[in-house]
Amino acid sequence: MSEKYNQMIEHLKSMEKDVEKFYVKGQSAAGTRLRKALSELKKLAQEMRVEIQEIKAQRKS
Repeated sequence: MSEKYNQMIEHLKSMEKDVEKFYVKGQSAAGTRLRKALSELKKLAQEMRVEIQEIKAQRKS
């Protein structure tokens, strides 16, 4: 399986505490950390998209 995929899963798991702190406990600082973590997740997702496109192109060649 893709290393990027595994990184994304681990990153999502690491966000769990801040999700609870923000949505359940109402801690605003946790929201800031979540936004930063989501930006990092977006970056990982984009890298995975590029990787997928490269693999698809290689398979066609």
